[in-house]
Amino acid sequence: MSKYSAGPLLSKINSPSDLRKLNKVELPQISDELRQFIIDVVSEKGGHFGASLGVIELTVALHHTFNTPEDQLVWDVGHQAYGHKILTGRRDEFHTNRTYKGISGFPKRSESVYDTFGVGHSSTSISAALGMSLASVLKKDTKKQHIAVIGDGSMTGGIAFEGLNHAGMEDTNLLIILNDNCMSIDPAVGALKEYLTDIATSKTYNKAKNKLWKILGKISKFGPNAQKIAQKVEGAIKSSLLGESNYFESLNFRYFGPIDGHDVKHLAEVLSDLKDIPGPKILHCITQKGKGYKPAEDGDSTKWHSPGLFNKETGEIITPKKKKSPPKYQEVFGETIIELAKENENIVGVTPAMLSGSSLNKMMEEMPDRVFDVGIAEQHAVTFSAGLATQGMIPYCNIYSTFMQRAYDQVIHDVALQNLDVIFCLDRGGFVGTDGATHHGVFDLAYFRCIPNMIVSAPMNEQELRNLMYTAQLPNKGPFSIRYPRGNGVMLDWETPFEEIEIGRGRRIKDGEEVAILSIGNTGNFVVEADNDFVKEGLDIAHYDMRFVKPIDTDLLHTIFQKFDKVITIEDGCLQGGFGSAAIEFMVDNNYKSEVIRLGIPDAFINHGTQQELYEECYFDVKAIKESVFKLVSRKAQVV
Repeated sequence: MSKYSAGPLLSKINSPSDLRKLNKVELPQISDELRQFIIDVVSEKGGHFGASLGVIELTVALHHTFNTPEDQLVWDVGHQAYGHKILTGRRDEFHTNRTYKGISGFPKRSESVYDTFGVGHSSTSISAALGMSLASVLKKDTKKQHIAVIGDGSMTGGIAFEGLNHAGMEDTNLLIILNDNCMSIDPAVGALKEYLTDIATSKTYNKAKNKLWKILGKISKFGPNAQKIAQKVEGAIKSSLLGESNYFESLNFRYFGPIDGHDVKHLAEVLSDLKDIPGPKILHCITQKGKGYKPAEDGDSTKWHSPGLFNKETGEIITPKKKKSPPKYQEVFGETIIELAKENENIVGVTPAMLSGSSLNKMMEEMPDRVFDVGIAEQHAVTFSAGLATQGMIPYCNIYSTFMQRAYDQVIHDVALQNLDVIFCLDRGGFVGTDGATHHGVFDLAYFRCIPNMIVSAPMNEQELRNLMYTAQLPNKGPFSIRYPRGNGVMLDWETPFEEIEIGRGRRIKDGEEVAILSIGNTGNFVVEADNDFVKEGLDIAHYDMRFVKPIDTDLLHTIFQKFDKVITIEDGCLQGGFGSAAIEFMVDNNYKSEVIRLGIPDAFINHGTQQELYEECYFDVKAIKESVFKLVSRKAQVV
């Protein structure tokens, strides 16, 4: 049972049908109670914060107006859906949000019928809602409504534009809510953001808005003539714009707004009126991230996106006291690229809206003309980097592993096929923790390994990351992938000079006679920790850090398989087609007959939890390494 108490109205809301029993004058109160409930829980449990507070009124108005889940509500990205979860029967479970075995931090179809589409990556809502709306047309269900809630940051994603382009051709009950807060995680960038700002501040548009709502307020009285009224609405907009063009209308959408996204009663009235207007529509809502919590309203929006634990009374972020720890991998990346760029004028940084998360913000501050934040547009980021490379620039294209999946064709067609010198720095490789299945970076080793010309590497620690970053910018290396995990590794001596690493060359960390353990990337540190117990047990275990999955060190593998008939591979990536598969393929191709145990992530989508909890669940933590070694040395090797 949750210790968090809800307000008098919210405590009675167990589903949206309960919410719809409230009259409109009660909607501000339920919005206030919902906001306070989120503040109470997230301040003590952590999670995404500013985005959900910014859509409280919109969430209440949507569920009050539409007959969810019969009407299909699709959220984009999903980190703004906390209010949605609480109103749809998960209030008493909300304190388990993002914890191991608790509810997901994002909408998830298997969790609730109200979560109509699983999300976590951005820009998918329009295409998904359009598919749902066309399915309703095919089923001759003309009453069902379909609503996509998309933030302006997500509108920079190419798939959002593809969805808009298609949706304008179809006559369906599709409403797109443009939640315009001028932010994604970092400040929104690009021409679309400027265009929306112009709309929101245009006197001409505000005149149009006034005419618009006078007409819309009368729609409910017209019944069957609603379509004619809608045409008058369209005419009112166009005449008031005095010849100005509207991007959305050029795609055959009816555009409404901008309106105050925090006036819940007005929102409910507008949404009710829009239900009677046929065809694809866009409602432009102006909202504020962190609305209703002053420290988040006045403070750094990036910090309050997911602030961790904080004192809800003062807004002070609670930083746990801990011993001096190694720098985070992403911090090492951010400092190292600046060092390298000072020595090599051709180096530039590229990121799709992960400026602070990747630590490229540091380079942006020092070298603003050599860093490009292209918005939430991974495909563009990769091909843009390829274009830079054709002209002799050396782009470090920093994309989280899970988001690199979105640009796979561009990596193959635009970079690898042309053998261009683009360096892919894949942050958040492996388990990311509480963001869960949508954000784990578990597939990159496998999906990059099969691409010709691609170098696939993973540093065991921060010094190795620096050396790989140095090596990658040397002449004519071709496509070069460096993947590293979220969090810390080992202590780093910043004064240690850069060292070129021979491509495709692994290293022996420790010699031994009984079992060989082959690691890739950060998992090598698990082996080092486990070896302390092996020494106590009198076991003589060898450890090899392979560094590269491709090209894999065949000379080192020959040495290993000639000497050892018991081998363990470990990786924080998928076992299907990953590093362990590469080792076994080599073994079979060369007729070696060793017994091999592969440790890594199984063929399944792994839910959220701390990194350690997920290592244990998937059985490739320190304990798993020790048990695997004990298993091998206690019986005769079986021929593979």
